[in-house]
Amino acid sequence: MTTHLPDFSARDETIRHLTYTPLTRRPGVPRDLFDAYWRDVHGPLCARLPGLGYYVQHHFDAARSADLWPMPDGVEPLTIDLDGMVEIGFPDRESQQRFEDASPLLFADERNFIGHDVAYDLPDGSRTLIDRDPDPVPNRKEPGHHLHLHVHGHGEAFEATITNLAEALASAEGIRKVRLHLPEPYDNSEPQPAAPGVDHRLPPRRKHVALLEVAWGSRIDAERWMASEDYATHAYALGQQAKAMGGWLVEGVYTYIRDGALTTAGVRGSRPAMLIERAGALNQVQDEVTRLFDGR
Repeated sequence: MTTHLPDFSARDETIRHLTYTPLTRRPGVPRDLFDAYWRDVHGPLCARLPGLGYYVQHHFDAARSADLWPMPDGVEPLTIDLDGMVEIGFPDRESQQRFEDASPLLFADERNFIGHDVAYDLPDGSRTLIDRDPDPVPNRKEPGHHLHLHVHGHGEAFEATITNLAEALASAEGIRKVRLHLPEPYDNSEPQPAAPGVDHRLPPRRKHVALLEVAWGSRIDAERWMASEDYATHAYALGQQAKAMGGWLVEGVYTYIRDGALTTAGVRGSRPAMLIERAGALNQVQDEVTRLFDGR
């Protein structure tokens, strides 16, 4: 049972504008190097750029377990390989512009480990329907069953179908988090992010997308809901409106900045932050020490 747990979704209301960026590692870059570089080199660099209010990395499971989400009749399964997702948020347009003005420093680093990424723009933000995680800045392996679901389609009826699905999930037994992203259609003529040496193009069917972040306490909770009559109703609606969909399993979530404040991962790197937490090294998070590392 999770209904008695607090809901922390209101803390995302400060994220007024954001981008959602799925990505794939560069060919020839080993998975362990990709993960470590993204977490401990690229992550702290991004967190130090001016204007940034929120920055979190979601690393997807390399095994990409099969049958994460049952395909509704008539919907084509996505077969693309994704290694993760970045969510970058801002409290206002002025802050976003300051970040974008400084971003060439960040984009020049992408070619070291990223082969393909696209930044879906959400100028009006996203919607967190429920969030029962008491930790506002997770820096950890994912303890539950946490998915990112990409559903391709477009039009008012499509968006209404995805919104109805998100609202049903928010009240499902065992649910921990539901976050809905309805971005602007992607434009290949203005590829984003503007990182040199990285592919930013999409095939036509992936230009229009709805993105759902869904986390349960366990996979049993997830499978129980997806086998229910409640989901069968939504699956039928998806079959009428969606063209293609796919799910990716989250292996770890790493937060570098929230509400404009650097986390320990943002200051020191994700894995050093884990070591500090594991050792209970209070001295390492005191202001006198943090100031030595915070070069913003």
